[in-house]
Amino acid sequence: MTLRLAALAALALTACQDAPPAPVPSEPDPAPAETALPEDPHAGERPISWDQLLERPREKADAKIAYGEGEQQFGELWLLEGDGPFPTVMMVHGGCWLAEIPGTILMDYIVADLRDHGVAVWNIEYRRLGHEGGGYPGTFLDTAAAADALRGIAEDYPLDLDRLVFTGHSAGGHLALWAAARGGIGDDSPLHAEDPLVPDAVVTLAGINDLNAYRENGPGRCGEPETVDELVGGRYGDTSPAEMLPIGVEQVIVSGALDPIVPSPFGDGYGAAADGAGDPVTTEVMSGAGHFELIDPLSPAWADIRAIILEELGADEAR
Repeated sequence: MTLRLAALAALALTACQDAPPAPVPSEPDPAPAETALPEDPHAGERPISWDQLLERPREKADAKIAYGEGEQQFGELWLLEGDGPFPTVMMVHGGCWLAEIPGTILMDYIVADLRDHGVAVWNIEYRRLGHEGGGYPGTFLDTAAAADALRGIAEDYPLDLDRLVFTGHSAGGHLALWAAARGGIGDDSPLHAEDPLVPDAVVTLAGINDLNAYRENGPGRCGEPETVDELVGGRYGDTSPAEMLPIGVEQVIVSGALDPIVPSPFGDGYGAAADGAGDPVTTEVMSGAGHFELIDPLSPAWADIRAIILEELGADEAR
């Protein structure tokens, strides 16, 4: 890793762990502690950080499957008991596109929860900045290959690809949305694909869906503008969903009202652009939620997000 990337990684790590919540208007004194949800260990302490999430024990996937020959080119498949086929989510972790930040393990908590609610999940890894071949085009080619690998995986496991949602968090939200949009990339781009697997819908959680806007106006929590420059070098036309509209896939853009890393105006701005381009899009801002509450299955926000994903899959709320 270059010194520049190392400095960016350090900045991102510090920001993810220690970033204070965005200022909010004064509110009345909170309700007594006994009214807080007992199953939520962080009630009254929001927003949390990723290291608080990773303090908890995690369940393990049922299978680790390579979609390429590289060390980072794999996904973890989470399955249910029964014959299926089961509605499926492709999950993409975030981490500012940086190798130094945890990967698939960040998503294990909500992945396990989705599995417990009747959904099979393909939780993917990919090359990031600091990995050999990460950035443009490697990060994008890996995401695409992982998505398209589901066709072959569904031949061996009970996955229903007619009920398929892509979802991702932060930088992973960007990549999940990009993966759904890549069918419009021209054949003059190294990211062009002849027959990409297209989901029924995309649900982005604090997704960085407009790379140029985040580069220019981001709060610096992800090391922007340098990280965006390292990732795509100004190539927005085939990498930034905001530049690839209309996508033609239903989209739900979820933000946390207290998110200091990808503040909610970025989600609102992308949603307005997608709507203006004619795409079916809904924006949701989760009150009381920061960045990592969106991937915390014990947070109040996650229950609403899970319901959104299940609705997009045509699945029942509970098994």
